[in-house]
Amino acid sequence: MASAASANLNAVRETMDVLLEISRLLNTGLDMESLSICVRLCEQGINPEALSAVIKELRKASETLKAPENCTN
Repeated sequence: MASAASANLNAVRETMDVLLEISRLLNTGLDMESLSICVRLCEQGINPEALSAVIKELRKASETLKAPENCTN
């Protein structure tokens, strides 16, 4: 039983490593933690396209908030 759990854990790690490499090749800007959250959300039924749109909007909002900060420095 322990070896099956270990094999499963190794498979999950390998899958996440491959997904992270694909993410980097596509220049998504997602780190391992963010990618892991996105995968879990998709596994729970969240629409990947909608999730992508939300991430893009959050990035735009973040850049907008940083813009005035950059002008004052």
